[in-house]
Amino acid sequence: MRKAFSRQRRLDCPAIQDVQLNFECRHEIVPILRALQHLYSQPELRDRVLALVAQDVNCDTRADCGREGFDYWLVLVLAAARLGLHLDYDHLQDLAENHRTLRQIMGLPDWQDDPAFNWKRIRDNVCLLRPETITSISHALVGEGHRLEPDAPKKVRGDSFVVETNIHWPSESSLIRDGVRRIIAICLPIATALGQRGWRQHAHLLTKVQHLARDIDRIASKKGSNYESRLQTKYRELLKVSGQLTRRARELVKAAEAADAAAVDAANIEELRDILQLTERVRDTARRRVLEGETVPSAEKLFSLFETHTQLYKRGKAGEPVQFGRLVLVIEDAAGFIVQHAVLSREATDKSVLIEHMRTTQDRLGGVIAAASFDRGFHTPENQIELAKIVAHPCLPKPGAKQAAAQAAAATVEFRAARQRHSGIESAIGALQSGNGLKRCRDRTEPGFERYVALAVLGRNLHVLGKLLIARDQATAEAARTRRRPLAA
Repeated sequence: MRKAFSRQRRLDCPAIQDVQLNFECRHEIVPILRALQHLYSQPELRDRVLALVAQDVNCDTRADCGREGFDYWLVLVLAAARLGLHLDYDHLQDLAENHRTLRQIMGLPDWQDDPAFNWKRIRDNVCLLRPETITSISHALVGEGHRLEPDAPKKVRGDSFVVETNIHWPSESSLIRDGVRRIIAICLPIATALGQRGWRQHAHLLTKVQHLARDIDRIASKKGSNYESRLQTKYRELLKVSGQLTRRARELVKAAEAADAAAVDAANIEELRDILQLTERVRDTARRRVLEGETVPSAEKLFSLFETHTQLYKRGKAGEPVQFGRLVLVIEDAAGFIVQHAVLSREATDKSVLIEHMRTTQDRLGGVIAAASFDRGFHTPENQIELAKIVAHPCLPKPGAKQAAAQAAAATVEFRAARQRHSGIESAIGALQSGNGLKRCRDRTEPGFERYVALAVLGRNLHVLGKLLIARDQATAEAARTRRRPLAA
């Protein structure tokens, strides 16, 4: 049983709109709580947002029966705080239990123990929200911010950056080791249930694979004389041992398919098939690259057995020539709101997505965007023409010294101003990485990655909205301080 929020206020719990916040505190929790407080005080906006939460939380259950669950408002506050404050679930649980002001914003009194907060319960509730729902909530909050600052969406700037997935360095030897370890872990209970032999020495075989992978890592890192032939020798041994294990695992799958369906868990068999396919793919890549000397295209490589959506990016960043993760596009307005974000598909590039997302953003904001700036990585002649149809003052620098010089010589005042402002998008990306957890995603699976990015953008937009509201309430307060130029400038 769930409800939007508790309408019966306790004597020891002030109304959410009356909660006193310390605007002289510089901690980032203050703007987040102020934005949530403002959201609660706007009934139409609040109900619209909580209706979005309800759609996901009760997508396949009834809200009017069953045991009592988190209120929709509680789920929203916990989701906002999770990456708005860059917290893990343990830290979030501690704040939910002990932070007085946060509990008051959630509508909970000081001395009430219910609801019971557990990090798993918090995670399970927050993860009920789909990325699309979180994005819709973020857009609703941005719309409220634009109501307070009507000039903010007139100028936007955008860029893309890589959000790393939570993986180790993906060498073929380490991926084969991961695959063997997971295959053995799945096969043991299946073999026991079916009474199949051949897995008694599983610990010895796993240790052998781990030693071979470690030897390969040492040879590859130290190199030395004749290291390529030594590397090939170790890889042959690794491929031989892992091949024996994968053959046994495939035989076990056939035996499980022929056996009684109740004897084994179908989910385990399906997972075993998947991990076998991925391990064989890595073994094939290792054989082609190391033993046959073939240059394997990046698109054919696998960088993680568990985060299979991970991609390799070589963007020439200082200190990070190679990054493993996914490319995320963000578009920021003049007030600092992220008005559009997207986790780009694996084949997409900056040039291929610019017009689509700018057209979507312009349509959603009602056609008010007058100027938009991007860097030279987004430029193509077609994009230059199409962007000019979407906004009145496009800023899309051309690559190459000669083309850039000619473009700068003929540039308008608006182009030069947008070019000067554009570097501020790097500050927004830095804030998302350091303050909202988008340096490295800690959640699993591709949907989890998209949810993580959406939560980070929601947290950033709440922070911006809270700063704006605090500046209106008390312009000289510490919590209202910002290095962003006023919109009039």
